[in-house]
Amino acid sequence: MDMSLRARIRDGDAEAFEVLFEEMARPVFSHAFRLTGNWSAAEDVLSLTFLEAWRLRHRIDADGGSLRPWVLGIATNVARNLRRAARRYDDALARMPKGHPIPDFADQIIGRIDAAEQLAAVQQAYGSLRRQEQEVFALCVWSGLDHAEAAQALGVAVGTVRSRLSRARKKLEKLAAERQQASASRQVKGDHDSVVRSVREENR
Repeated sequence: MDMSLRARIRDGDAEAFEVLFEEMARPVFSHAFRLTGNWSAAEDVLSLTFLEAWRLRHRIDADGGSLRPWVLGIATNVARNLRRAARRYDDALARMPKGHPIPDFADQIIGRIDAAEQLAAVQQAYGSLRRQEQEVFALCVWSGLDHAEAAQALGVAVGTVRSRLSRARKKLEKLAAERQQASASRQVKGDHDSVVRSVREENR
């Protein structure tokens, strides 16, 4: 009987691990980008996730289903650690004398601009969530894991996943309602100002 992909990876089969990489590279990058909101950081998360997965391969059970929750769980931890390191770096830079800013041309790359703009509004709302809520929301809503798989990825109870996801959805729904109300108010004001300008121009 052929060994399962899990067993082969656990035993250090490089070809089996390559199969896992081909299957999971895109989902990991997408998950990392949603967590970080940054293309470069997502690429770092992608690389470090599979380095860590190879290092931890001995922890894989020979029997089981998809390795997707396990890999996305590693990616979540890697992104979390990179955020902490970035905060420490930013704090260190803030204590240094200000220099001339270096422009970041990454966002000027054609094909990435639209995606970055679309993500900006989502990231603003997403950023209002607590980190634990962000991770659960990203795994369940964006990466499509069920509650049990997300619990496996994060190493928490299924009930914890449900409660965090529920809180995240309620917060986002409230924020969306507030944004919609504010947008409607701005639209009404804009229409009013437009009418006033037209009347004034006609009376000249």
